[in-house]
Amino acid sequence: MKNATHTAAPLNKRRRLYTSTAMLAIGALVLSACGGDDDEEEVDTEELLEEVGSGAMEDFEAGDTFVATEDVTFTQLYRDHPNYPIQNDWRFLTYLEEEHNVTVDTSNAPLSDWEDRRSLVIGAGDMPDFIPIFDPGDETQFVAGGSLLAVSDYLDLMPNLTQKIEDWELQGDFDGLYQADGKFYILPGIQEEPFYEYGIAVRWDIWEELGYDEPETWDEFADQLRGVQEAYPDMHPYSDRWEFNATLNQAAASFDTVGGWGFGDGMQYDADADEFVYAPTTDGFRDMVGYFAELVDEGLLDGETLTQDDDLAIQKFASGQSAAIFANDQEILNYRDSIEEVGEEDWEVRLLSIPAGPAGNVVAGGRLWGGLVVNSNVVDEDYFVALMQFLDWLYYSDEGLEYAKWGIEGETFERDGDQRVLDENIDINNLNPGADESLNTDYGFHNGVWMLVHGSSVDLMNSMARDEVIEFRESMFEKEIQPVDPPRPLDDLELERASITQNALNETTNTRVAEFIAGNRSMDQWDEFLAELENSGLDEYVELHNEAYQRAQEELDGIEEDIED
Repeated sequence: MKNATHTAAPLNKRRRLYTSTAMLAIGALVLSACGGDDDEEEVDTEELLEEVGSGAMEDFEAGDTFVATEDVTFTQLYRDHPNYPIQNDWRFLTYLEEEHNVTVDTSNAPLSDWEDRRSLVIGAGDMPDFIPIFDPGDETQFVAGGSLLAVSDYLDLMPNLTQKIEDWELQGDFDGLYQADGKFYILPGIQEEPFYEYGIAVRWDIWEELGYDEPETWDEFADQLRGVQEAYPDMHPYSDRWEFNATLNQAAASFDTVGGWGFGDGMQYDADADEFVYAPTTDGFRDMVGYFAELVDEGLLDGETLTQDDDLAIQKFASGQSAAIFANDQEILNYRDSIEEVGEEDWEVRLLSIPAGPAGNVVAGGRLWGGLVVNSNVVDEDYFVALMQFLDWLYYSDEGLEYAKWGIEGETFERDGDQRVLDENIDINNLNPGADESLNTDYGFHNGVWMLVHGSSVDLMNSMARDEVIEFRESMFEKEIQPVDPPRPLDDLELERASITQNALNETTNTRVAEFIAGNRSMDQWDEFLAELENSGLDEYVELHNEAYQRAQEELDGIEEDIED
């Protein structure tokens, strides 16, 4: 039986620079300034609580175990992962029925068709009670159609979530969820601290051979790659995967910009100018692209990085053709397995934290993950309050979060002091290699659909982590957190206008960035790239977002004045 370590890192107090005392009252944005209706009737959650409805608990507070007062059934669209296909007799489901009086009735969509199926059921009016696996922002396209519940109106029904928003100082992160009507429509996964899992995997045996420590800066990393190149001239010092999107996403904050998977709509907040700018027009974005273009130019970064598929990148690393590749705390295990398969038992692989850049030792700091949306029609169902209480318990209570991740104490795990110990016949994350059963495949626990994030609290997040992963995360916790941008909700018309321009701008950016980094276009042609952006409607696009930002700020300022009075 293998113990699961859960060393907790101290709560990082370096929060985002942008805060708003006006948002102490959730949903306080005034609708009229955002195109809403001044006369819109406010939701009376007290009346809902008085009526309760079928299955709901009369006095449900943070920390309470949710047990429906009568049998209830909630419907859900389930993302079916091929690695652990859903089974109706999963203990996750049967235990909810036996001990919580809750039946979760799923309609299933394959992972390969998830986004299309999700859009189809919402657009056709066939949406079940709730749908997990929604990245913040993905819900925006469905708001105008009225299919999604404005969950911000019903946070009084969710005491665990509201307590964590306060205790973990998450309101700043939640600010960005609000739509132009002053409401938000997604219940996100939340973290006590940012969840760090991506870094640079290197052949640590080579690094030790050359006398290198972990690089503190990107410039030092480049120097180390030069040393690898000199010592191993037939090797690519660095050959990457994920079409370089993970690397640019993680590196961007240290260059004071956004990139890769985190590029989004391309807008970033300039605190000095108090306005939003399109990231590729900033010095930081150019410096980041220029840095990696220089690595390719010197032969330090494989020129095929932006086009090669993942399998090829991994094969290069595992066969000794490259010495560095981006990774996360799970993929590094696959790299080691691949190396072992080719018989190189003396090679050592280590995950390095993200180096500091021109902007400092900075990493992205958002603490919201993919979440869930609720059908707006459910508010008329007798079980509505019970549903919100159940969702609050499962996704936001300490007990529910532990249940989704670890399963049932006495069945799937035991406690040894402060540690949770997985049953020796069950494996997950290589805690019990060779065990007969898997916690997700055979039991349904440790499933992203019902877990959203890997534990929410630092304690739970680290509870299944290997020592090396905890050390990696703690090294990332020591870095400065990039501030979360202030809100700039667009109304429906603005969203429609912005989407057309955004597609053109982002397509141009993606194409040119790949050309610059691969060396197919000289960095001396950067001004030509900026001219292309201007010809694609850049100025109007930026102005649109800044108008939304100023509108939101004026409302927040007015609310702050009301609070002070």
